Amino acid sequence: MQNGPAVRRRKLGAELRTLRTRAGFTSGEAAHLVGWHQSKVSRIETGASGVKPADLRLLLDAYGVRDRHLRELLLMLAGSEDAGGRNRWWHAYRGVLPPTYRDFISLESQASTMRTLETTVVPGLLQTAEYARAVTRAAVKDLAEERLDALVEVRLARQDVLRSNPPLKLSAVLDEAVLRREVGGPRVMARQRERLLEAAHLPQVRLQVLPLTAGAHVGLTGPFVIFSFPSTSDLDVVVLDQLTSSLYLERKEDLVAYTEAFNTLRRHALSPEESLDYIAGIGDGA
Repeated sequence: MQNGPAVRRRKLGAELRTLRTRAGFTSGEAAHLVGWHQSKVSRIETGASGVKPADLRLLLDAYGVRDRHLRELLLMLAGSEDAGGRNRWWHAYRGVLPPTYRDFISLESQASTMRTLETTVVPGLLQTAEYARAVTRAAVKDLAEERLDALVEVRLARQDVLRSNPPLKLSAVLDEAVLRREVGGPRVMARQRERLLEAAHLPQVRLQVLPLTAGAHVGLTGPFVIFSFPSTSDLDVVVLDQLTSSLYLERKEDLVAYTEAFNTLRRHALSPEESLDYIAGIGDGA
């Protein structure tokens, strides 16, 4: 369990080692091709040090990597601000966003699929402005109005990934408690439920409700997010969002465990069609 940047260095290094091996080079040969010492290649591949975007491009060219999506993804992992893909709009908010949040948004912007269990609040990608404001105000004490406005802007800007080309595919399981908890009051919740119903009709969104009658379930330990990326599954990562930071799980056994947990939750949840009726029923006073 590590922070985001450390996980990304390790994943980038592992992928570069795989690409080098496929190209038929030893680490010494690869270093010679780009004019480096072998130790530099080794440090990058083990995640002991990062790699500048310009140096990464040298390696990818040397290994004959032409896949545009893979190159963009690896450049994103290296921290490049011009890696292509979805627009890096969040850099304008550097003074407002903590590094862990920026890192999460960066992963979200490059992911092809996002699977999430939410047990307390509506997923950020599906929140209304009023709901986002109420959640943020409750989560961060003594927040100045100007900073609150900026954080809500960020929350709404993140939702563009659902409308990009190609859009992020979102599969969300919501505990019924998320729908029952009156964040911001009845009017805010009524509009939020309407927003969920609208989003659930998008082809790239799969929304399921886990009713309270389902009883104890594997997700009681807390919410989580699984990001998957185009071109390779080796870069998939689980994110556990904490009060003051985010923790990243990268081991294959962790990914398998959380993927199995998510699939189990989907089986116990209402179908997408039943979930729509359930959400609408709550709005009608059920």
